[in-house]
Amino acid sequence: MIPVLPYKINRIAHIGIAVKSLDESLRLYQEGLGLSLHGRETVESDQVSVAFLPVGDTGVELLEPTGPESPIARFIEKRGEGIHHVAFEVDDIVEALSVLRDQGFRLIDEEPRIGAGGIRVAFLHPRSTHGVLIELCEK
Repeated sequence: MIPVLPYKINRIAHIGIAVKSLDESLRLYQEGLGLSLHGRETVESDQVSVAFLPVGDTGVELLEPTGPESPIARFIEKRGEGIHHVAFEVDDIVEALSVLRDQGFRLIDEEPRIGAGGIRVAFLHPRSTHGVLIELCEK
C-alpha cells in the first residue's frame, strides 16, 4: 500500500552526472545525443560548475568540480565519472525533510539551501537510501 504523505513528488527533476570536464562532456550530450544546452553556472558554495540539458520533462545536470576539495572532485576520485544523484522535485521541501527525518532517513541537509538554478535543494544520505544520493528540490 502506498502511504499518503503530506508532500508530493512531482517528477524526476534531473539526473546529476559527475564529469571531469563540462566542455568534453557537452560534446557527447550535444553532438552525440542531440541535447540542447539550457545554461551553465558555477555554484561557488558547492565548488562546482553545472551545465543543464533538458530532456522532455526532466533533464541532465552535468557537474564539474572547480577545486580539489569539491564533493564532486572527491566523488570522481573515489568512483570515477558517472551518475552522482537523482533529483526529485517536491512541492514542499521543508515538509518532505520533516517527514523523511521522522521516518529515520539520514539527511545531509537538515534545512533546504539554494542550489544551482536558484532553487531550494536538500540531499538524503546514500546510507539510508540503498546507496543512491537523492536530491529533493523545490522551485
